[in-house]
Amino acid sequence: MEQFKSCIFDLDGVLVDTAVYHFKSWRKLAGTLGIDFTAQQNELLKGVSRMDSLKLILGWGGLSFPPERLEELADIKNRWYVDMLRNMSPSDVLPGATALLVALRNAGIKTALGSASKNAAFILERTKLNIYFDVIVDGCTVTASKPDPMVFLTGASLLGEAPGNCVVLEDAVAGIQAARAAGMRVIGVGSAGVLNEADLVVQDLTALTTDDIRKLYLNTSEEAIHAFKGRINYTYNEK
Repeated sequence: MEQFKSCIFDLDGVLVDTAVYHFKSWRKLAGTLGIDFTAQQNELLKGVSRMDSLKLILGWGGLSFPPERLEELADIKNRWYVDMLRNMSPSDVLPGATALLVALRNAGIKTALGSASKNAAFILERTKLNIYFDVIVDGCTVTASKPDPMVFLTGASLLGEAPGNCVVLEDAVAGIQAARAAGMRVIGVGSAGVLNEADLVVQDLTALTTDDIRKLYLNTSEEAIHAFKGRINYTYNEK
């Protein structure tokens, strides 16, 4: 019988916000190639791996390069991005994230990180969130990008849990699709209009509790989450 035993978190947009650094470094790289990279296009890169993001940008600019040049461009972008990340600290953790991680740990719920970022471990170390995770799965661990479920299935396996025992917290459409493909319940963090494939959408983690997640897991019904009203800015997406 399935039981709620673990949570798998995406990183960017859920625990920390590094989107601005990604945007600045991608825009700088695109500019060197004569590509006008917009904020709207940047939204489409959420949850997508570095190499796949690069290929999308090049496609928008009508450019193509051999594999060795792609690797070089991806490395250039990453160096600029990591330079910006060096200034990160615990003050960059999004509201409610640390409190929820502490509460999950106190409740005996195992936690994993499931991110496409190859810099996830560095970011967790800079923000001091690394101490709250039992398992870290990132772009250095898996090769397939979301919406492929590999990152979440790997997280569940390393935690020693069946996929059905896990709840995912995600801010990207591709990530929510990956979680559902993995057979996991998923809470979207952000806009309900965008994350409409999630079981539940919350604006942020400030009021979300372990009991809330357990109730969602046990019964994904309007009645089960009715108690959230007035405490959490949420939307329940009825399937």
